[in-house]
Amino acid sequence: MAIAAAATCRRLRRHFTHFSRLLSSSSSSSPLPQSSQNPASASAAKKKLRNEHDPEKSLSLLSSVSKPNTSAATSRYAVELVVKRLARSRRFSEIENLLETRKKEPMASQEPHIVSVITCYGYAGMIDHAVRTFDEMDELGTPRTVLSFNALLTAFNHTDNPGRVSDLLSELSQKYGIVPDKVSYGILIKSLCQSHSVEKAYAILKEMEDKDIEITPVTYTTLLDTLYKDEKVADAEKLWKEMDSKGVSPDVATYNVKIMYNAHHAKPESVISLIGDMVSAGIKPDTISYNYLITCYCKNGRFEDAKKVYKSLRERGCNPNAATYRNFMYFLCKNGDFDAGMEVCVEGIKKNKVPDFGPMKMLVEGLVKNYKLEEAKFLIKQVRKKFPESFMSRWKNVEEKLGLDDGEEDLSQAQAV
Repeated sequence: MAIAAAATCRRLRRHFTHFSRLLSSSSSSSPLPQSSQNPASASAAKKKLRNEHDPEKSLSLLSSVSKPNTSAATSRYAVELVVKRLARSRRFSEIENLLETRKKEPMASQEPHIVSVITCYGYAGMIDHAVRTFDEMDELGTPRTVLSFNALLTAFNHTDNPGRVSDLLSELSQKYGIVPDKVSYGILIKSLCQSHSVEKAYAILKEMEDKDIEITPVTYTTLLDTLYKDEKVADAEKLWKEMDSKGVSPDVATYNVKIMYNAHHAKPESVISLIGDMVSAGIKPDTISYNYLITCYCKNGRFEDAKKVYKSLRERGCNPNAATYRNFMYFLCKNGDFDAGMEVCVEGIKKNKVPDFGPMKMLVEGLVKNYKLEEAKFLIKQVRKKFPESFMSRWKNVEEKLGLDDGEEDLSQAQAV
């Protein structure tokens, strides 16, 4: 027994060292901004912002992007990222301070700048602030066109009351003399789908036809997505035929909603066939397409095939995204393959992809159950370092329950080696 225990400890240490080395390059290559460092270039700061999930650090990085020589588009992109981070932590007063300051900048006289402010308030669910900003555009000297009109409609689709879009479209178009365009109607159809008013969405399609307004693949995809999720497959297939008859070519997103349905209700061969149809149509499958194939393989118990797809993503010209790591890790852990789940999780953390609490909890519990305490402690250590307090708050009880809340000193010493 003593010999077996010693062998197990040696094996765990080897695993621990392997994972520590795997992540060390990522940790050391992304130092936190310090006052002694030179200001980051706009592109470098954007990259750091994409990978930084802590709202406090995101705010600090924002100053590296918001400089006079930074393009307006880059600055808007950076602000939107930071607002999303702040919104997840429910730091609404800081969002308001940031965005109200943006309205006082010289660029506020340009509509895209104010569109970004409205969009950000929409992300944060601060819909009253979005409406007020839209109403203030005259005071700000900002032209008001269908661009800002559509931004406000979209903001309502981020709320719990998307059904308000229909009334708003009518009210604001009359009040400000704005003519809704194809994007406006697409937003309206999305709001109706979110409100489970599919018949009304069909009526809007008919209205668009009568008014000779182009129905884009995006609009069709929105409706198809709802039909497939509601398992109204016959209606969805009928809409596909309607698209074809009207000469509207499906894009990658349109195919992906059909692939999504097949991934959850059919065999992998159906998904493979659809991916083949995409390629034949000259459409390159994306990461989402292959994520659904991985999911379908896992749901059908074909984990080795799923691993092959996962490992070949970059060869196919696709980079794994957060959903790739999150979902594949979940299915591997559900199948009891915690070693593979750990590898996928570590690869995701290395790419700064935030894991969901549920799959992470499942993985850590599985590692502990299989006597892999070093790996479990190491994983928690990495998550603590990389992700915000709002993510970690739920971990305390898990750590205490599993007896993993007393190993930080050992971990720090091990990482220093």
